[in-house]
Formats: sequence, structure tokens, C-alpha cells
Amino acid sequence: MPNRPYVIDELISAKAIAARIEELSREICREFRDTDKLVVVGLLRGSFVFIADLARELDVPIEIDFLEASSYGNAMESSREVRILKDLRGAIQGRDVLVVEDIVDTGHTLNHVIALLKSRQPKRLKSIALLDKPSRREVDFKSDWIGFEIPDEFVVGYGIDYAQRNRNLPFIGKVRFTD
Repeated sequence: MPNRPYVIDELISAKAIAARIEELSREICREFRDTDKLVVVGLLRGSFVFIADLARELDVPIEIDFLEASSYGNAMESSREVRILKDLRGAIQGRDVLVVEDIVDTGHTLNHVIALLKSRQPKRLKSIALLDKPSRREVDFKSDWIGFEIPDEFVVGYGIDYAQRNRNLPFIGKVRFTD
């Protein structure tokens, strides 16, 4: 539980998020229009709201699976040590795969996950992140699709948490400490 008092200022509205997801889903459908089934892999836990909304907009056959990777725990800063806490249930060899991430910060987590999944020999492997903080990047990684580029702010909402709080907010908000 957070020890410091804080308030949340809206950074990206629910309406803006919904409109951007519609745009992104059209681009993804064009990329995978010839797939027999797209394996949509959500990175837990932060991407669960994003993956649900994105999946409903995709007009190609999909299968959903989840992978949980962690480099934060309850901290505000990445530990840079990526741990796989839950692996995929199904095989992805020879399949089309889209990895869905909530936010790319240092890039360590998504870079690690993409390398892991590439080793499993998918037919095509692409990634999408709702949020991108390029100013924080420590590894050379860029998602194939980005919802929004944001400044170096600590954000919550739309599935993203601060010490397991605020995931249920319908918008992306910036945490501002009041002490």
C-alpha cells in the first residue's frame, strides 16, 4: 500500500483511449488480415483492460493467452531484472503472435519477453504498447504500435497500478504526491 499521500491528474481521457484503440485495431487487422488465428498475448497484470478493449475491436480470428513478467513489484522504479511469473499455456511455433503491453518504460521487460517468444519460432511476432516513455529507454526497443507517447511521469489507471491500486480508473492519470 502506498505510504505517501497522492492525487491523480487525468493525462489521457477514456474517450481518447477508446478512439486510439479503434485506430490501432484497424492497423493490426491490416497487418494480420491473412492470419488463420492471431495469438494475442497480454502481459499481466497491467495490460488486462487494454487487451480486453483491443480484442473486442479486432476483426480477425484471435486466441488470447497471457504471460506475466515483472520488473517492478510494488516499486515505482524498474529493478531491471525481468522475471517470468506465468508463462503461456499454448505453443506459438509457426503462429502469428501479437504481444500486448501496458507501458514501455526502460524497455527491459518487453525486450526480454520478445526475445523469449522469438526463441519459440512464431511465424510473425509483433508488439503493441498502450503507453511509451521513450525518455526512459535503457535498451534499444520500440513496439510495432504505440497508443500514446507520454513524458516521464508515474501513471496509473486503465489497468496500470501503484502498489495494486488505481487499476480500475477509466483513464490514464498522472500521480502527484502531496507531501
